[in-house]
Amino acid sequence: MRPICLLNLTPPITSNSGAFTQLRYCINSYPVAYRADSRPSLVPVSVDHQVRLRTEQRERDWLSPYAALAANSKGRQRPEDPDPIRTAFQRDRDRILHSKAFRRLKHKTQVFIAPTGDHYRTRLTHTLEVSQIARTISRALRLNEDLTEAIALGHDVGHTPFGHAGEQALDECLKELTESPSLPRPPLPHSPSTFRHYTQSLRIVDVLEKLNLTQETREGIDGHSKGQRDLSAYDGEPVSTLEAAVVRVSDRIAYLSHDIDDAIRAGVIPSLPSEFDWLGARQTDRIKTMVYDVVQHSLEKPAIMLSPKLLETMNHLKDWMFEKVYLEPERVRTETHHAQEVIRQLFAHYLQPGTLPEGYEGVQGAVDYVAGMTDRFALSDWERKRA
Repeated sequence: MRPICLLNLTPPITSNSGAFTQLRYCINSYPVAYRADSRPSLVPVSVDHQVRLRTEQRERDWLSPYAALAANSKGRQRPEDPDPIRTAFQRDRDRILHSKAFRRLKHKTQVFIAPTGDHYRTRLTHTLEVSQIARTISRALRLNEDLTEAIALGHDVGHTPFGHAGEQALDECLKELTESPSLPRPPLPHSPSTFRHYTQSLRIVDVLEKLNLTQETREGIDGHSKGQRDLSAYDGEPVSTLEAAVVRVSDRIAYLSHDIDDAIRAGVIPSLPSEFDWLGARQTDRIKTMVYDVVQHSLEKPAIMLSPKLLETMNHLKDWMFEKVYLEPERVRTETHHAQEVIRQLFAHYLQPGTLPEGYEGVQGAVDYVAGMTDRFALSDWERKRA
């Protein structure tokens, strides 16, 4: 059989073994073994760990002294053998990307519930935009882009249907359950008393999907959210890693930018007030302004920093968006109230014994099941229960 050479695989060395001929190539000094029969195809057999080790060495040589190194990871809750090709943070990213919870984000609300247009953001597109912004900042600052991407892709996998409206409704249900002992509930210990989407994200990767992520990725997911609170200088501090701080700031940049775009498209607001003109007229300009500011003020520093002008503007813009877009318009209020009533009724239903699918149990099971629903599944399930 004539050896097949791909991508300048040299030198090809053949050795007969049973019905197959084993081809060993050296790709950029990385030994890779293949088995091939007479057909023009190759099937990977084994890969030398030199591939991952070389990547880890490149991180040591290139990344900032403030970056998290994959080779120095604090490890996983359950020890695993290292991957021969991917670093620990690359594996985290891939596991999140291929998880069921990540795929469900495409049918979960960002701001507008069940919009009729094709171009409104969903929780999935929001996640991808956060990832893009965070990776741009991390690369510019020579931080670990793989860790940044893993945290960004996983930061919202625990979100409820209907966005923050659903999160608020589920949280209120749990508080009412805690404060009203007379309400029926299954007698299980360790039932949650509050709901936060970032805590649920961590529960998904740890318990429900058992992704066994590194501590760095887990800590970044758990600490990404600011809610309605102002950004402060503290948010740029590396509470866990600097990469986690990048995602925390990028989340705010992303949603302020694309929620303005969606609100204008929906006719909720005509435009932004003139006081925000300096950020830029278009979404792409506003993102550039904020990203450039973060990079400029964070280069070669052990924290993610914003200029005082940008910090004040972002906090003011966030307050304006809550007043004019998230909470005030009649259309938004109507949609929000309906969505929250759907969540409340579904949660009350699944608290009853015998109503949850196999594998779910008690208050925590009802939380996991309802929080994991997509918008359309929640609505169709609610309609079936009413029929």
